[in-house]
Amino acid sequence: MPAGTVDETFAPHRPEWRLIFDAILAHVEDLGPVHTDAVSVGIFLKADRTLAEIRPRARAVDLWFTLPRAIDDPRVRRSLRASADRVANVVALTSASQVDEQVRAWLTEAYHAASA
Repeated sequence: MPAGTVDETFAPHRPEWRLIFDAILAHVEDLGPVHTDAVSVGIFLKADRTLAEIRPRARAVDLWFTLPRAIDDPRVRRSLRASADRVANVVALTSASQVDEQVRAWLTEAYHAASA
C-alpha cells in the first residue's frame, strides 16, 4: 500500500529519523539514478532492483540493504536470505552520523548489486 510521500512516512516519527533518511539518500543519489517509493512501512530505494529499505521505528531507523552475501559485523542486527543470490542485512540507526564510511560502503555495494 502506498503511503504517499517521504514526508508523510516520517511525519509521525522523530525529526532525527528524517535526517538519517536524507543522509542515506544523498549518498545513494551520488552513485547514480535512484527511485524512492514511499509505502506504509517505510521507503524503498531502487536502482534496477530494490537496493535498500528505510523503516522508521520507535527507537531507531532500520536500514535494510540487499547484497549477494550476509555481513558479519556487530552493527548488523540480522541477515535474512531473500533469494539464492540476495541477502537482506539490517542495521539500526539512531543518528545521521551513523551513516558513516562503513554504512556508505555497504550502500554502494548494494547499489551496484541492484544495478547489475
